[in-house]
Amino acid sequence: MSLDDFDDIIHRCFRCGFCKFPKDYSLLNCPSYQKYRLETYSPGGRLWLIRAAKQREIEWTGHLSEILYSCSACNNCVEHCVMDFSDHISDIMVAAKEHLVECSMVPPNVRDFLENITKHGNPWGEPRGKRGNWLDGTNIGHYEPDDEFLLYIGCLGSYDTRCQKVARTLGETFLEGGLCFGVFGNDENCDGNEVKMLGESGLFQLLAKENIQKFEEFNVKKIVTLSPHSYNAIKKYYPDLGVKYNVFHYTELLSDLIKKGKLKFSNPIDAKVTYHDPCFLGRLNNIYDPPRKILKSIPGVELVEMKRNRENSICCGGGAGNFYTDFLGGDDGPSRVRIREAYDSGCEILAVSCPGCMTMLEDALKACGLEDKMVIKDISEIVKEAI
Repeated sequence: MSLDDFDDIIHRCFRCGFCKFPKDYSLLNCPSYQKYRLETYSPGGRLWLIRAAKQREIEWTGHLSEILYSCSACNNCVEHCVMDFSDHISDIMVAAKEHLVECSMVPPNVRDFLENITKHGNPWGEPRGKRGNWLDGTNIGHYEPDDEFLLYIGCLGSYDTRCQKVARTLGETFLEGGLCFGVFGNDENCDGNEVKMLGESGLFQLLAKENIQKFEEFNVKKIVTLSPHSYNAIKKYYPDLGVKYNVFHYTELLSDLIKKGKLKFSNPIDAKVTYHDPCFLGRLNNIYDPPRKILKSIPGVELVEMKRNRENSICCGGGAGNFYTDFLGGDDGPSRVRIREAYDSGCEILAVSCPGCMTMLEDALKACGLEDKMVIKDISEIVKEAI
């Protein structure tokens, strides 16, 4: 849908103002509003700016572009909006970004992100031939048509050094649990979720169609993803192109393997653990319980919740490509705010289930000087240690 299709909603949003003047900023949790504390960075403020630009009261400028791209697509505004059109707020933001892409008005770091995806299939411009390097030293095999699941890793799990370790751990844990799966390795392509969130709908469709062609070639029926962002794209947007797959986030399968007794724990993890809900797993796809069930099943683990959790969890700030574009950095950025909240919970381990959250929160942990106070581990790593 184009931006023009949302004129009535934008007008109604403009006249409301609920999210622009909250009694308590923590009730809204909007990452950019919390950071900048300016009305223009609130969800309603951004829609006000979109309305003004559409009516030519203001210009579509580079500064306006940066304000709109500070939205990390975390869906907190959708969760807390009191209006009946709340589900469309994120759609409006994507449509506005699409307009900026069409007008060549995107910020330089967004432009670089999209160009690297176009040329190299990943945000950093790394060679396509290195996408499967994370497999080195493992027994994880290439997907075969008779495998039950395709394990889809995504860009961060394929290229980021820390997230590569998580990908290897997850694959090895699935092998130990007897899961019949394989991976694409170098043949995997970007899922396109962040591309869509950044407004490049044409590139997203190209990526999705290439992936669908590959899935069909290998007769893929079931897909398990390392990243909630990959899960979101394949589950929500690929069906618009005429296909539908059984898609799972890895915590759903790990929880099931534990429940069936296929993964057994022999090494207690005696630690207080808190869990950070990823936006694209929680608010956008309503998956809150499987990660917690896993942690609660591990001997020795004491699960403690942060003040803001589940649907009220604060975003790490990495969504919509912000792990690369970094519009929300600095001491007041959401990742550092989240690290301090985790520390306040008294935890020794901050558990995550998203490569984007891993990179954002590990950087924030170092910036906050709390590396000797707690560690960040993916849920699959905690499970692997316990078995």
